[in-house]
Amino acid sequence: MVFIALEVFYGLLSNSMALVSDAGHNFSDVAALAFSWLAIRLSERKPTIKFTYGFRRSTILAAVLNTMLLFAAAAFLLVETIDRLSAPAAINSGNVVVVATAGILVNGFTAWLFTRGRKHDLNIRSAFVHFLADTLVSAGVVLAGIIMYFTGITWIDAVVSFAIIVVILYSSFRLLIDSVSLALDAVPEFVDIGAVREYLSSLPEVTGIHDLHIWALSTNAAALTVHLETKVAAGNLSMPDIQRNLHDLFNIEHSTIQVEPGGMPEHCNHCN
Repeated sequence: MVFIALEVFYGLLSNSMALVSDAGHNFSDVAALAFSWLAIRLSERKPTIKFTYGFRRSTILAAVLNTMLLFAAAAFLLVETIDRLSAPAAINSGNVVVVATAGILVNGFTAWLFTRGRKHDLNIRSAFVHFLADTLVSAGVVLAGIIMYFTGITWIDAVVSFAIIVVILYSSFRLLIDSVSLALDAVPEFVDIGAVREYLSSLPEVTGIHDLHIWALSTNAAALTVHLETKVAAGNLSMPDIQRNLHDLFNIEHSTIQVEPGGMPEHCNHCN
């Protein structure tokens, strides 16, 4: 937050909308981290009578909120940049280069902290993408400052500001799609439902499967329900082994399996 305050201060002092935009992008990321941290703390609370799965889905809601913050930041910066274009001012390019260079170091180091675990947790991936984008944006601001210093072309500042807005929108779009999909109980990207179906079908006691559903409990854990048609009675099926393999192989934390000895019942007309 201290660095963001310095960016805003020197951005306004230097009349650089690119630097202010970079600060706005950084602020949205800090806010996103705060929401993610709060969601993780909520997800650690034990289930209640009403919230029987606990509060783990709050991490999904946090991911949705984070992307909304980025879109809001982009809209604000777009309006401010257009206003600055209508009233151009002299820009202190030296300040822009120095402060944006510090931004590369701060954001680059922060992005590196999130490299582990980004493939398995949407919130961690969201944070990593945010700070990686911030690093690239700061590099762009440095380049703009150097160009302005040697050429005196001040409209480069507005161009970089618009470029930052594009980066924000681009980095947010995929995250928005992923988080909304999880909120709508889509199969999480970290689970290959085809591989799950193949594993269950390959069990020697299983003759068929139907009503296979997989959804997210949080941004890094999934649940499953399925009906298995079997040659044997339920008691002869090694359910703990199946559930352990679903957990270890596919990161499915909670699985509910209904066994139907002798095949699918005749009345089942909605099965897949």
